[in-house]
Amino acid sequence: MSQDIVRHGMAARYSEAAVFNGVVYLAGMVPERGDTDIAGQTRDVLEQVQQRLLEAGSDKSRILRAQIYLSDIGEIGAMNAVWDAWVVPGTAPPRATVQAALADPAWKIEIVVTAAQAGAGA
Repeated sequence: MSQDIVRHGMAARYSEAAVFNGVVYLAGMVPERGDTDIAGQTRDVLEQVQQRLLEAGSDKSRILRAQIYLSDIGEIGAMNAVWDAWVVPGTAPPRATVQAALADPAWKIEIVVTAAQAGAGA
């Protein structure tokens, strides 16, 4: 396996994803729209997570770890309902969920994941 770091979605300040040694590291994914409720924002972010993982040779069933930041921890129940419907049964990753001040006040959620590439470790 290559020891090169491959970066996806590069901007001046960060990459949306980096892949090293069969592991995909995603940047924090935030909603593309800030005018929806927590359920809508969670669906938006999870769609982005899935797309970035696919682009990097992985998928949501291969998530190794998830970190979820909520602007209001009181919305964890509504977020969990969307999360639970999205996660592949039997593959729920280790996860931390905390309340945090997010960079844009309209954002209710930010999610960071680390995942194995398909075929990695096989």
